[in-house]
This record gives sequence, structure tokens and C-alpha cells, in this order.
Amino acid sequence: MPGSDEVDRIVGAWSRERPDLDFAPMQVLSRVGRLAKHLDRARRAAFEASGLDSWEFDVLSALRRAGEPYQLSPKALLLQTLVSSGTMTNRIDRLVDREVVERRTDPHDGRGILVVLTVEGLARVDAAISTLLTSEAEVLDNLSPTEQERLAGLLRKLSLDFD
Repeated sequence: MPGSDEVDRIVGAWSRERPDLDFAPMQVLSRVGRLAKHLDRARRAAFEASGLDSWEFDVLSALRRAGEPYQLSPKALLLQTLVSSGTMTNRIDRLVDREVVERRTDPHDGRGILVVLTVEGLARVDAAISTLLTSEAEVLDNLSPTEQERLAGLLRKLSLDFD
């Protein structure tokens, strides 16, 4: 077994103090929580390097993943980013001001609006995802490709009830 980590020390102390409790869940979920904090820092750094906040990356990446012509309705964006319509309207306004998206009339519905990624927005989101993937690969360096695949499968199994 590899060296001890902070979770081992925490679980050991709790086990000593409360031997009547099963701390097995903490062995997994405390590590997931700690890794989430490290990943959040790596993500923020990747986005900042591209001049984006994490919420901006969320919106721009949804547009980028949509494929050419990189456009979605505000409703599709809010469904993908899990925010309220008021929050999405505010975010779109701010992204328009930053010239990374534009609002256009939907050619199939004259009353509808589409949010479209600009050339600047495309450059920023592409730079951010490249930096992010490099950072995330570094986090996983200690795991073989087989171990990464196995871990991804286990985490997928755990997350299915939440998606």
C-alpha cells in the first residue's frame, strides 16, 4: 500500500476516538472531496490563464460543444449550465459586453434569440480547454491508463443517481 495521506490520518484519529462507527465511506468520499478542491483550483487557474471565469467557461464551452455554427438558445444554455433564466440572461449580457458571444435573431423563429460564440470567444474557450486538460492529466499522472479507466467507471457508477 502506498504511503499514508491526510485522510488516513483523519480516519485513524476518528477510529481511535469512535471505534463504534464505520469510517469506510470516509476513506472514499473524503478523498473525492479533497481531490475536488484541488481540481477546482486547477480549473480556475486554467480559465484565468485564458481570461475567463469558471461560469464564463461553462457557457462558452456549451456553445463550443454544440459544433459549428457554435450557437444555442438561452434556454438550451440554461439547461446545460443548470442556472435560472435570470442568471443566464445576466451571464449572456456580460458575455456580450466582453465580446465573446453575440445575440442573433433565430432565423427559424423571428421571436427567438440565439447566443453565438464569437471568434474571440472561440479562441478563449479553446485555449482554456487545452490548459485544463493538461492540468487534469497531471493530476492523474500517478495512475496507469487502465487504472484511470477503472476509476472513471467506478465514479460514473456512483454519479448515475445524481445526473
